[in-house]
Amino acid sequence: MARYTGPKTKIARKFGQAIFGEDKAFDKRNYPPGQHGPNKRRGKKSEYAIQLMEKQKAKYTYGILEKQFRNMFKRATAAPGITGEVLLQFCESRLDNVLYRMGVAPTRSGARQLVSHRHITVNGEKVNIPSYQLKAGDVVGVREKSKSLEAIQHSLANSSNVYEWITWNNDKMEGTYVSVPARIQIPEQINEQFIVELYSK
Repeated sequence: MARYTGPKTKIARKFGQAIFGEDKAFDKRNYPPGQHGPNKRRGKKSEYAIQLMEKQKAKYTYGILEKQFRNMFKRATAAPGITGEVLLQFCESRLDNVLYRMGVAPTRSGARQLVSHRHITVNGEKVNIPSYQLKAGDVVGVREKSKSLEAIQHSLANSSNVYEWITWNNDKMEGTYVSVPARIQIPEQINEQFIVELYSK
């Protein structure tokens, strides 16, 4: 499945946020790309443009393609609760995102690669689907043969992530998806209501 592999700083500058994680290049030029990037007198965006940008931001942040994202929105609409919040909760419940939150990989794309290469288990079973939806209580671990991988060791050593809805045991190299995070526990700066409005037109 095709995914965006272009320059990430350019995308981060478009949204005015380092959505792919720490980015020194973005810190130096945190304004939109292009010759008019630093110009503060840019035209006012339409309501549609703002809604579209928020959807794109969410898709780039979580590494989800349009068809997959739209299907996720349909599921969120049918689920109990506030649609926008449920949509973000579905994004956060993806296996690749939870691995990233646990610190097993420094980026979501790195986490996707670990899952695709069968380095990760869920409840003791190997899972190679990055979009796998975790349920509260699921135990996510690094496969025994993969525990010595330098990339994983390095990421865990440099991770300082702490989230109330997940736990991680460094000795066992496994963690638990304790509960679905509440909106206030999701740190991403995404206005999910704009996405709901866009898809509801």
